[in-house]
Amino acid sequence: MSCDQKIAYVTQTTLSIDETRGIILALKSQFKDIVEPKKQDICYATQNRQDAVKQLVPLVDIMVVVGSANSSNSNRLRELGSKMGVAAYLVDDPSQVQAEWFVGKKRVGISAGASAPEALTQEIVAVIRSYGLRVVKTLPGIVENTVFSMPKGLQSPQKSLAT
Repeated sequence: MSCDQKIAYVTQTTLSIDETRGIILALKSQFKDIVEPKKQDICYATQNRQDAVKQLVPLVDIMVVVGSANSSNSNRLRELGSKMGVAAYLVDDPSQVQAEWFVGKKRVGISAGASAPEALTQEIVAVIRSYGLRVVKTLPGIVENTVFSMPKGLQSPQKSLAT
């Protein structure tokens, strides 16, 4: 690559900053003037959830992640729980929760992928509670306040005229 060519990188939005850090460092060491994405182009929800799972796993006996099997970030949450040494399950329907997972377990960690609806998470919590796990505690987490605006090309014609 000649010195006058511009180079930039992008990352998949469902990858956490942790997952891309090594690649980004290698790119920056090779290409000093590389352009990186703006903060709003990175999915901080993915990073925040992975950080929360890292804090949660040492406190629990089992991990349940609410999310779809085809969700990259939900799968990473389950994998992270497993890598950290607890049984971890991915479910996207309350009927998938199995009573035998909770036999002899006192502390259950529950997390959800970025696209998992809160109502689904609450349904799964209700199923888990029905197996005798009664106390539900919410750990403090990172408040997500990044707002992604709708691209102009996808806005309705009336809304586009107002902006």
